[in-house]
Amino acid sequence: MKTLLTNDDGIHAPGIAALHKALANPENPFGDIFTVAPASTQSATSHGITYHIPLMVEAAKINNQPALAVEGRPADCTKLALTNLYPEHFGNAAQPDIVISGMNAGANCGINVIYSGTVAAAIEAAFIGVPAIAVSLHIDGQAPEWDRAAQAARKTIDTLLQTGLPNQHEVLSINIPATQYLTDDTKAVVCPMNTHALVDQYEKRTTPKQSPYYWSTAHGLDFHSTDIGTDVYELFERNITITPLTFDLTRHDRINYWNDRING
Repeated sequence: MKTLLTNDDGIHAPGIAALHKALANPENPFGDIFTVAPASTQSATSHGITYHIPLMVEAAKINNQPALAVEGRPADCTKLALTNLYPEHFGNAAQPDIVISGMNAGANCGINVIYSGTVAAAIEAAFIGVPAIAVSLHIDGQAPEWDRAAQAARKTIDTLLQTGLPNQHEVLSINIPATQYLTDDTKAVVCPMNTHALVDQYEKRTTPKQSPYYWSTAHGLDFHSTDIGTDVYELFERNITITPLTFDLTRHDRINYWNDRING
């Protein structure tokens, strides 16, 4: 298995190190791993890409293995890796079998998938035609045990791929429950995303020069409502959630309605 590993928390984040360690386990290797990740934290950058400044690339290390750090966003890392970096290292037209993005420090469930750089890096791979998996960890009040979470993620990925790779343009988003709730019996469930809005809160403050500004004080997993059976609900039931995602935002069920509106 040839794997491109990336994330949005940056090349030095503990989540990507733990996931790399779990995938590269010499006793049960996932395959060849090529790591290309942002040089700095890019959380909540969604699917932003860079056009007006150069994408600088520097050699880095992850678990004492070679990696590349890109001065860009998560989607940039995937685009650049699949277009240039992977072929440069492995031969003209070479591509990985799968892209894995994560492990993110914080759950990416509900509409957070829209804001998530972790998910964006995976979706970018699917755009291009390489199946992808995003992995995120719910952090709930205690310091996470990264290696335990990564082992749970690896077990889940192995189960998902035991009968073959996802389709070429397919994206799967995995959320691991907070590690204090992880057990050998933690189950994985396939579920849709919760589509209710976040409860946004901003605190108004004032600079020393008396200019007003606003600081977000919202809880990233506080939603106006949570539907039973969705990823948010199942994650708080302390289950591993698996959500198949699509990047086609078209409301196909409304095409005829709006076509009739404009054509009378």
